[in-house]
Amino acid sequence: MSIEPDHGERISLPDARIPSGPLSGKWQKHKNTVALVSPGNRQKFKVIVVGTGLAGAAAAATLGELGYQVESFCIQDSPRRAHSVAAQGGINAAKNYRNDCDSIYRLFYETIKGGDFRAREANVYRLAEISTSIIDHCVALGVPFAREYGGMLANRSFGGVQVSRTFYARGATGQQLLLAAYSALNRQLALGTVSIHPRTEILDIVIIEGHAKGVIARDLVSGKISSYSADAVVLATGGYGNIYYLSTNGRGSNATAIWRAYKRGAAFANPCFTQIHPTCIPVSGDYQSKLTLMSESLRNDGRIWVPSKKGEQRSPSSIPEVDRDYFLERLYPAYGNLVPRDIASRAIKRICDEGYGVGPGGLGVYLDFSDTIRKKGIDYLKERYGNLFDIYKEITGENAYITPMRIYPAVHYVMGGLWVDYHLMSTIPGLFVIGEANFSDHGANRLGASALMQGLADGFFILPNTICDYLAKVGPWKISPDRTEFKSLEKEVMKRCKNLLERKGKKTASHFHKQLGKILWDKCGMVRNGPGLREALAQILELKEQFDKEIIVGGAEEGINQSLEYALRVADYFELAELMCRDALAREESCGCHFREEYQTPDGEGIRNDKDYAHVALWFYRGKTNNPLLVKEPLVYEEIQFAARSYK
Repeated sequence: MSIEPDHGERISLPDARIPSGPLSGKWQKHKNTVALVSPGNRQKFKVIVVGTGLAGAAAAATLGELGYQVESFCIQDSPRRAHSVAAQGGINAAKNYRNDCDSIYRLFYETIKGGDFRAREANVYRLAEISTSIIDHCVALGVPFAREYGGMLANRSFGGVQVSRTFYARGATGQQLLLAAYSALNRQLALGTVSIHPRTEILDIVIIEGHAKGVIARDLVSGKISSYSADAVVLATGGYGNIYYLSTNGRGSNATAIWRAYKRGAAFANPCFTQIHPTCIPVSGDYQSKLTLMSESLRNDGRIWVPSKKGEQRSPSSIPEVDRDYFLERLYPAYGNLVPRDIASRAIKRICDEGYGVGPGGLGVYLDFSDTIRKKGIDYLKERYGNLFDIYKEITGENAYITPMRIYPAVHYVMGGLWVDYHLMSTIPGLFVIGEANFSDHGANRLGASALMQGLADGFFILPNTICDYLAKVGPWKISPDRTEFKSLEKEVMKRCKNLLERKGKKTASHFHKQLGKILWDKCGMVRNGPGLREALAQILELKEQFDKEIIVGGAEEGINQSLEYALRVADYFELAELMCRDALAREESCGCHFREEYQTPDGEGIRNDKDYAHVALWFYRGKTNNPLLVKEPLVYEEIQFAARSYK
């Protein structure tokens, strides 16, 4: 099989359905002209929402409040355990409470710039526009945002910006926002507009006459495979960062739902755009299966440095200022420690590769709060970040108020995902994708505190105002899950499970996942290059063959079988990993998190190629024996101009 993208077959570019007219009026124009479902008719429609994190819980709650029938699917035992709780630092909104010249336009522009001019203009402007409503809505739901002495909501700064627009609840903002969305969902559960299936995983999407009309699910407790039908399906299943094995994602986070949708006809966009977060606790041993994030918000009050001399053996407190290199402040004086994540991560990697790193293996740098403690005291830090310091001490045994934290980059978030139009609908009619599961708002790099913003914007405000257009135009189909399309797909899913259970190898899914993750981290991680990506593709295909022959999956189809769950997900990871490397190989430029070593300046900054690569890469599945097809959506900017992305 060739490793080059297949351009032989032609698939027309799907319509992004972006309203015409001025950028600032597109969202209002959409709402003025979209087809509606009247309140009396909404109960005739059923919508499946897969995922109960911020985006999924918000969407299910809002659609239920509007009067639709909603069926919600939760892979955990409770929506409260969704990975959204791990988003610690805050949520962006252009409220301009600090009177520091913030605005909707500035948030929009900085998001486009932060994504290295690889995001769709209209979607990003809408996100910035809606951001102000999210905060008001969350306050009404009871989110305990931090406040200034006079009662005004407090703000802090995040990477890639020079204003304070991030609202926060100590170091547990994601948790507090999820509890608010969960409470809204619970209200609808009590009213009966929403029903929920906990401990249930979606293993396939049912397509009828070209439309998404249901899902195939496995009960993770009983093992039963069942079909569920609906008038539309919404995927809010998060990202695929766990493909790297070691990441900051919860272990249950996976790619199966969106990958199944891809194999049913949904385009996958920009799969190689995976974000590395600079502020994570370094790896401590081979026994680890997960890494822990220390919020980017800590970079407001902590300074990042390494010793100026290689092989420094003194404790950090014994190293005088003259022997310290505050390298982010030196390299990027305008933004200092608050440069965007991709830039900070590569700078940390580079300084460690040069031999200046600290800690085991030299894979770490110091995040030091001593200056802030001297100026403002420990209580100031405890009030803003106390739980983060507690987490760090519990994991490392070190007191970061006394000894600087050690941090190193780790896989955190993905900007790639299923392609969606302005309505958040995929290339499969009736299949909507929200939150991190879609590609739409972050380009080649996500700015900190924007994930919570997108998840809540999609769930609370955008999807409810776009899905109605599809439902109104197609009408209720009243499809039975007993139809042949459902039953045949159930059998296919059962066969997939049975095939894995029949393997009689000696190696576990974890063994193969760890090897796959290392290939991706080394060759499609913080830095990539053409030869390395070609090697990775060959190694992935070889490893997949070993997986097919040597995997062992214990247990049975019935009952709880986490080995089977895991093996199913790893099988999908192999195919997704191949697509990620193909996408990285096809994009011959450096942009945001996608850093091709062949395309960089002498001082190590990425070289973007707007002439040839100012596009969204859409990949279409063409069967097991054919290479995926690449289609390009041009990125046309009406309000802004392409510019060098500099934070110096």
